[in-house]
Amino acid sequence: MDSMTDLRCPADDPFLLRYQASELRIASEFLTTWLPFLSKGLCHHCIQVLSDRVHSLSPEVDNTAEASNSGENSVALTENDENCDTHSLGSWKDEAEMSSLSSGKDGANGWSDHPPVANSAPAARMSWADMAQEDELAAEEDSDGSKLSGHVNVPTEEMGVVERMKTKLSRDQREYIRFMNVKRKKDFICLERVNGKPVNILQGLELHTGVFSAAEQKRIVDFIYDLQEMGQRGELKERTYSAPRKWMRGKGRQTLQFGCCYNYATDKNGNPPGILQNEVVDPVPPLFKVIIRRLVRWHVLPPSCVPDSCIVNIYEEGDCIPPHIDNHDFVRPFCTISFLSECNIVFGMDLKAVSPGDFSGSFAIPLPVGSVLVLNGNGADLAKHCVPAVPTKRVSITFRRMDESKRPIYYAPEPDLQGLEPLHYEDGTSRNSTSQWQSSRQTTRRGFKSETRRGEEPRNSSKIHRGSVVGSRARVNIGN
Repeated sequence: MDSMTDLRCPADDPFLLRYQASELRIASEFLTTWLPFLSKGLCHHCIQVLSDRVHSLSPEVDNTAEASNSGENSVALTENDENCDTHSLGSWKDEAEMSSLSSGKDGANGWSDHPPVANSAPAARMSWADMAQEDELAAEEDSDGSKLSGHVNVPTEEMGVVERMKTKLSRDQREYIRFMNVKRKKDFICLERVNGKPVNILQGLELHTGVFSAAEQKRIVDFIYDLQEMGQRGELKERTYSAPRKWMRGKGRQTLQFGCCYNYATDKNGNPPGILQNEVVDPVPPLFKVIIRRLVRWHVLPPSCVPDSCIVNIYEEGDCIPPHIDNHDFVRPFCTISFLSECNIVFGMDLKAVSPGDFSGSFAIPLPVGSVLVLNGNGADLAKHCVPAVPTKRVSITFRRMDESKRPIYYAPEPDLQGLEPLHYEDGTSRNSTSQWQSSRQTTRRGFKSETRRGEEPRNSSKIHRGSVVGSRARVNIGN
């Protein structure tokens, strides 16, 4: 192994000194994605030398690989993993995906004890790995004629390499690879007594990670900030943009509402909380409709519950969402997508205010950057949830479908959101289009499973527990 280590690229190599650290990371990420192809037919020793040299281009990617090889924080889950549904086409692919979707993992259980603090949005430059993967948001967004999305400047020579790579894979094949690498956790458990009986208050919750690449996340966040500026300039309808005065910690979260106007509390006109059917807001933007199609197509939301409205929350440090259960003017399930920084969402039958903006409850789930949390069942209707004061800037989008009887009087269905269907990758077309990538893993690949796995018998605890996407099993809290 020492001899292999000596073959890594030294940091003072004259060739490498011509490039910045960010450029080396891009090269390492891109080459890591293509290692299965580049190493095909090579002996084990040559494969190890090649992979070590690729990873040595970027210490960040190198550390990720070493952690994965040592068995700690591995993102290539095994077939026997009982906490998470995973569809993996190889550990190299998984490592590249998780590098671009990194949300501050560390510690033995897979997540840090404190949410990581991010000072800014992801780097403006799109990585080769992001482009080599299917960038469906960009393609569909262009077809929708949207001009407000963030554009990424990529050197012409790099773009040429990527385009040549992309011609070897069809769009369906690239989408299939990305879809199969989405991680899905559906076995959250927290027991509390309801009417004297222990009930899993988290039943119905799902956490999906890997749905959006780093480049797609940046494009979405840039678009949201463009919308925020439009609202500040008065270019959106009056009720679309809201910026309450920040008079204390936890208060001041800015919002953008599309599709319907939701009243959070009884207003001065006596209107109760719920959808205001006579108020007008802007329609769902084209880029958000692309996101909705992705959520349905990639089995995150069911086609029977396609969202027709959404609310964007823009947090500054210290902003929060107090304990609540989402109004039943919206049907279940609904979902929220997290951007910019990781934070906790806390669930419980009795959430208590500890200090301004801070709350305690029975179970805290970390929401990684780019993750999608789906709320349904007890997790949506029985347990309250809240987002305690965030440590740094954060953006989220909550997509919901309105109850038909509660829709605004001006409501009209969006034609491009009708008849959406999930990706049917088990049919003959999908199998044929991806056969060359499946052949080596046909015996281990699993089909999509919609059923929740059954966890082990829960253990009693009186502590507030923190959930984990790929860490230990869900824990239980039985109240008295």
